[in-house]
Amino acid sequence: MGLHTFNNQSLIMVDTMLGILGGMGPLATADFLAKVVRNTKAGVDQDHIPIIVRCVPQVPDRTMALAGRGPSPLPALKAGLQALASAGASVIAIPCNTAHAWYDDLRESASIPILHIAEAAAKELGTRVRSGARIGILATQGTLTAGIYASRLAQAGYDVFVPSAAEQERHVTPAIALVKSGDIAKARRLLRGAVLHLRKRGAVGLVLACTEIPLALARANGTLEDDLLDPTEALACACVRRFSPEKISVGPER
Repeated sequence: MGLHTFNNQSLIMVDTMLGILGGMGPLATADFLAKVVRNTKAGVDQDHIPIIVRCVPQVPDRTMALAGRGPSPLPALKAGLQALASAGASVIAIPCNTAHAWYDDLRESASIPILHIAEAAAKELGTRVRSGARIGILATQGTLTAGIYASRLAQAGYDVFVPSAAEQERHVTPAIALVKSGDIAKARRLLRGAVLHLRKRGAVGLVLACTEIPLALARANGTLEDDLLDPTEALACACVRRFSPEKISVGPER
């Protein structure tokens, strides 16, 4: 239970708070927080769910670790979970797809529940696309290698495929790096090429399984094309439903 003072007058007791383990990367964390707020029906500030955000970008690179070229992020992730739990979080969301490669280890060590971004995405996909449909995945090489999405979507009955190695190296990997460095326009051009490539291979739906990718492919009004699914948005909606099912807004924007 967390203690919070407002206007230096009243002490408010908050029994449940969402903890966001962020910083991977910082822009994706800010985007996720905005999506939680946007998907909450609220008339006044007090209608929103309480949130604690831990945005520490110094977590070791997840893709490099999975490739055996860098230190494991697990100790830093565990430290982040402990900090959020100590601060009063009652459930955790991690707006980083690749970090979910360590989900089982984190869940075993955590004293509070951790929502899974791929499970939230799979549930949302089930409301849009029939089982058996051909689904493409755009993600970091680490997320693809770890099978974070492929296994869950295949279990749901989807025909899952990913970009070719050349396409991943030419378009997806550099685009993600460009978003992290702030060059959204160039990243968008590269990712549009990757999307077109997967559509030509028969994808009827595309899961944007890296938190940076939806940032680059969003239209001017912030929405995505109908066949693009944003797991970050799905996770945000799962968070709102977890705390206040009656406050969920229209759901993931399309």
